Amino acid sequence: MASLDLGKNLVELTLDVCNIESVSGSEAALADAVFDALSQFDHLEVMRDENCIVAKTNSSLERVIIAGHLDTVPPNGNLPAQLHHFEREQAIVGRGSVDMKGGVAVMLKLAAELTAPRKDITWIFYDNEEVDSSLNGLGRLARNHPELLEGSFAILCEPTSALVEGGCNGTMRAVITTSGKAAHSARPWMGENAIHGASSVLNTLVEYQPQTIAVEGLEYRESLNAVRISGGVAGNVIPDSTKIEVNYRFAPSKTASDAEAHLREVFGEVDLEVVDVAEGARPGLDLILAKEFLSATGAVAKPKYGWTDVARFSALGIPAVNYGPGDPSLAHADNENVPVGHLFDVESGLRSWLAS
Repeated sequence: MASLDLGKNLVELTLDVCNIESVSGSEAALADAVFDALSQFDHLEVMRDENCIVAKTNSSLERVIIAGHLDTVPPNGNLPAQLHHFEREQAIVGRGSVDMKGGVAVMLKLAAELTAPRKDITWIFYDNEEVDSSLNGLGRLARNHPELLEGSFAILCEPTSALVEGGCNGTMRAVITTSGKAAHSARPWMGENAIHGASSVLNTLVEYQPQTIAVEGLEYRESLNAVRISGGVAGNVIPDSTKIEVNYRFAPSKTASDAEAHLREVFGEVDLEVVDVAEGARPGLDLILAKEFLSATGAVAKPKYGWTDVARFSALGIPAVNYGPGDPSLAHADNENVPVGHLFDVESGLRSWLAS
């Protein structure tokens, strides 16, 4: 049975967490180890919802939430994780080191050692982040035990290169369908080519100028792109239907309704169907708690362009930021690796904010 010793140093602990394989849907071994390790500490109340582990301090103080997911994408010859000595730094190389077991190890270390923090802390280690959102352990926890997600401010330890990224853009996917009339390709004048009819949609995308929108002092850059196109049935048939999937990343000042209205304004009278949407998240940097956190870490907040689970906190009325070790561009990469310096920077930043 896998186990974790939270008395080890941060590098050793990160290696141990990485080396308990936990591909989405198979987090039980790591969740067991986290639950057992945290249950040894009297200052923590530890609970479990399937493979989501929650540990709380309870001192009647203002409460903050610090969360991270246990699961990873499947390994590809990059486990077990190992400590490498590069020219200028040491790094832990292996699946999950960036996304996001480096952050999980920092959380575990601090959960064990901060026995009397200046804020009450809810530590959340959840499952199924890397798969369909309907399976997400944080979302399930919100449905099953909403009382465990009460707090004034939240930090998600997703990789940010040890920088603070506030909130996140929302994301929307829509499918635009152009219709035509099928015919033999030897007699195209008897039909109407739906692929050719898609040219106006593609031209609109080429000419589109994305906005940059200020939200609570951060500049969120939007984007609108085609991400998939399909049409046609055979090499000798004029296609009667084409589908273009577009992805719109929109500033957190917009609602999903605002985003859809913008797409319909941009594309005009087309057959457009929204197939997936996730609201963005405001960073809440005007909060005293957020200002204290930034001051303690010495960080200057930047916007988060990609969607993360901070949006789940925002939907609950809890402002949230991303702050974790590892370069997010290396998440899921075969050469995934987290600099040791990032681990200690995040650990030090959170400790200086939370320690009494």
